Amino acid sequence: MALMAVLLPVLIAIAADADFQVDLFRELDLANATHGISQTAGLHNSSKAFLFRDAQRTVQVPSLIAENVLELLRNKNEFTFIASIQQKASTSGVLFSIHESEYSYFELESSGLREEIRYKYRHKGKQRSETFPYRLADGQWHKIALSISASHLLLHVDCNRIYERVIEPSEMDLTAGSGIWLGQRSHRQGLFKGSMQDVQFVFASNGYIMQCPSLNRSKYKSLKACPTCSDFLSLVQGIMDLQELLAKMTLKLNYAESRLSQLENCHCERTCSVNDVVYRDKDLWTEPENCRTCACMNGAVECRRIFCPPVNCSEDSLPVHVDGTCCKKCRSKCTYLGQVLSEGQRFFLQSCKECKNGVMEPVNESCPSLNCTINEQILPENRCCNVCRGHDFCAEGVLCGENSVCKNRKNKAECECKSGYASIHGDSTYCEVAFEQHQPHAAAIYSD
Repeated sequence: MALMAVLLPVLIAIAADADFQVDLFRELDLANATHGISQTAGLHNSSKAFLFRDAQRTVQVPSLIAENVLELLRNKNEFTFIASIQQKASTSGVLFSIHESEYSYFELESSGLREEIRYKYRHKGKQRSETFPYRLADGQWHKIALSISASHLLLHVDCNRIYERVIEPSEMDLTAGSGIWLGQRSHRQGLFKGSMQDVQFVFASNGYIMQCPSLNRSKYKSLKACPTCSDFLSLVQGIMDLQELLAKMTLKLNYAESRLSQLENCHCERTCSVNDVVYRDKDLWTEPENCRTCACMNGAVECRRIFCPPVNCSEDSLPVHVDGTCCKKCRSKCTYLGQVLSEGQRFFLQSCKECKNGVMEPVNESCPSLNCTINEQILPENRCCNVCRGHDFCAEGVLCGENSVCKNRKNKAECECKSGYASIHGDSTYCEVAFEQHQPHAAAIYSD
């Protein structure tokens, strides 16, 4: 008891010391760096909570603050990441990431489709990953704490220790170029959908007690050298209670088994839930934004990519992509000054013309004034108005599938498949896992 009385105030003081923790939301708020996220109601009113919804957001810790955090974490082997989150049901997203190039020093992700939590880190220059089956993306508030102490990992959810593992020691020789991201992996990748509150780094392996003070008492109780007589009697009573409970559970189990044997001939329909929509067994639906059709099969969602037959267009038309569809459709074409243009494309030579119903028609359009010199202006592909060099074409709403990203080229924007994915229909608007590209009819369990 004397030992606990001495240690208790010391450990509490360490946990509460600001030098041993970083409140990321408070730092972002002080630096006015919360663009793209909005304040919302949280789990409690003691601190600010923020809603992550904007698909164009970039929530990156400013370089000055990031360097301070990286210095605190550099070469540390004991730390805890804690946060309160409310993730939109059946979505996937990165909660927090310390990222450089293609490697993650620290990344915590929640997948609602696979119902698992993923922790990514580096060990001896190689990427490592730990997966924990658990459903966080259910639209409810949860407290999560991931603690690292050398090769020892603890995962708490809602103040309950759900996983404890021995892992390869994480590599924390962080470089100055590492980026710290909140609610995403990097620019427009791994976007988290939902709300967060109390996102902190605590530089101690028992940092979870900041989030769940009740775990303090159980922690210090284990410091006793020997149990007292009262502890021993309580232990004996606990064993007797467990034996009684086991006897009751055995009776209930025997009854349940007898009931199950009677239900073996009954048919119980299993349903599927996707994005808050419930489908019955053998229901079919189409996801045009992902270029696939899906079916509910005995409680599991199975998807196939949409097969596009060859497009046989007449001589006066061209196969082109139409917004909201996966497969190309025939549209009228125009031939003008030796160039072939599809419906809606424009050409500028002294005046602006647009291909409409197979005929180049003049377009009366006033171009906006530009904040750059004529030498810094370029004419985008299939347009009639100049833009400044370095224009962000992707910001204009270019549609790319979930496995591709928009890339700015010299005079236009194009979709590009993410690493490990290949184009489906001859371009990179829609992409699939590379090893499936030679199996166009193969079904796959719905995954993220």
